[in-house]
Amino acid sequence: MFEAQFQTFEDTADPSQGKARATALREELRRRGLDGFLVPRADEHQNEYVPKPAERLAWLTGFSGSAGLAIVLLDKAAIFIDGRYTLQVREQVDLAVFPPQHIVEAPPESWIEANLRKGAKLGYDPWLHTPAAVERYERAARAAGASLVPVDSNPIDAVRTDRPEATFGPVSLHRKRYAGEAAAKKIARVQEALAKAKCDALLVSDPHSVAWLYNIRGADVGHTPLPLSFAVVPREGRTSLYIDGRKLSNSVRHALAELVEIEEPALLPAGIDKLGGRKARVRFDQATAPARLSQALAAAGGTADLGADPIALMKAVKNAAELVGARAAQLRDAGAFARFLAWFAAEAPGGKLTEIAATQALETFRRETGKLKDVSFPTIAGAGPNSAIPHYRVSERSNRRIAKGIFLIDSGAQYEDGTTDITRTLAVGRPTAEMRDRFTRVLKGHVAIARAAFPKGTSGAQLDAFARAALWNAGLDYDHGTGHGVGSYLSVHEGPQRISKLGAAPLEPGMIISNEPGYYKAGHWGVRTENLVLVEKRAIAGAERDMYGFDTLSLAPIDLALVEPKLLTAEETLWLNAYHARVRREVSPLLDGPTRKWLKAATRAID
Repeated sequence: MFEAQFQTFEDTADPSQGKARATALREELRRRGLDGFLVPRADEHQNEYVPKPAERLAWLTGFSGSAGLAIVLLDKAAIFIDGRYTLQVREQVDLAVFPPQHIVEAPPESWIEANLRKGAKLGYDPWLHTPAAVERYERAARAAGASLVPVDSNPIDAVRTDRPEATFGPVSLHRKRYAGEAAAKKIARVQEALAKAKCDALLVSDPHSVAWLYNIRGADVGHTPLPLSFAVVPREGRTSLYIDGRKLSNSVRHALAELVEIEEPALLPAGIDKLGGRKARVRFDQATAPARLSQALAAAGGTADLGADPIALMKAVKNAAELVGARAAQLRDAGAFARFLAWFAAEAPGGKLTEIAATQALETFRRETGKLKDVSFPTIAGAGPNSAIPHYRVSERSNRRIAKGIFLIDSGAQYEDGTTDITRTLAVGRPTAEMRDRFTRVLKGHVAIARAAFPKGTSGAQLDAFARAALWNAGLDYDHGTGHGVGSYLSVHEGPQRISKLGAAPLEPGMIISNEPGYYKAGHWGVRTENLVLVEKRAIAGAERDMYGFDTLSLAPIDLALVEPKLLTAEETLWLNAYHARVRREVSPLLDGPTRKWLKAATRAID
């Protein structure tokens, strides 16, 4: 019997609550003398997955996406989302209460300037916004003749009577065989970076960076083994880890105490004040640091140096042990995924399979490896129209029967030696000519990235068009990025590396990144093909510069029923056949006889 242990299908979105909750918030704002309030989808660390007490945007509006912002004024409101969620927001939110706005095309700052009355006070929680975001909103408020006002306590928490209690997941040590480098050496590298940057200390506000730096993992949020915490790394001397002591066993505490001073989180503001009193220059990560702390440092006499967390790039470039683990995790996952695909091929034509059943089956196959720690994100399993929603999450309410047409499944796993993420689009029955055309154009983009050769210093933004060219030639495109970085038993979405129009970070050997172009016919079907790839050096005869390329890590058949061979060039066909031969060679030994037979047919060569 298949079941899911690491994800649920409860539909938490309730648009009917939006009006009453907005009314309650407005009453609280009036009591505090505020004319409006900013409600981001964020916690104190700007995490992708936030703990339940921090799910304020979802509670207020019903929207459960991973990025968004609501602005509530006394007489109007709006919710801001990006292109991934234009369909989802209409399903989850009372649009009469929270009219949706595209966060890029109609940014919050423009809305504030246009809607905030002169003299108004717009409140915000300084723990939930970065300094750069606060600066943008302050400019917009000033332009409207109004002011942006920090609050000491979040008004949402005052009216959210059912707010859950915080949980305290146990912290574990991430073994050297997987981490590949001792924490002491990592700390020394960070301190060298601080010296070069002429900074006296680094506030580590991203728990992913904390986890990497100290070789620890936690269990405070879903799907990513994070220990929610802060750290302060001085340019010289011992570092300080601000973490709730209830998460630490005696053995873990003892091991950490050899490296760091362990402090309770409530003491962090006082620690920042001390740095300010010493006139310290402190690096704050511009992507994750809460404005509350940079403001406190400045008020105490210090200087907030807003920039990149140096740990982010160190963490992104995987060492030899992490790469060994990544390959082992991808191969293990490939065996589980092949078993799922073979099962799906046998079950789907019967017409009784549902999105939830498919999700449960895939998780079960992964658990049967005996190594699964969690899924790396809630599985996207969309049939028919649901496959056209890039970040669709199946619920008991939305669950569709998988009928003839398109089924898209985007999923991943957390293993102690690596994190996986893979998407396959599957045909159920005979696909239409349009489906085959769009799928093959997406495949051409995927192959273009996989085969790309590029000089040292190239950014993801420079490669992004490779994935879109075949779609652009037909007047088509997609609204998400082409690739995101992936961690090592950490976040499935890791920076700074990415392939997108905004991907400014140069790609370096050792980085793992996804390759996932797509196409979505809203209300009908969507396609996406995703593998993880590794940036590596590439030897090219006669090359005058250091050249890089990609090694594909994910191993799973691409559904040949959806491929239109006439649209592929000879080089693209050669790549597809070689990739399938590799899948067959490496994954077959992990399978039983019937599944191995299915894989052989699924990876046959095409002309």
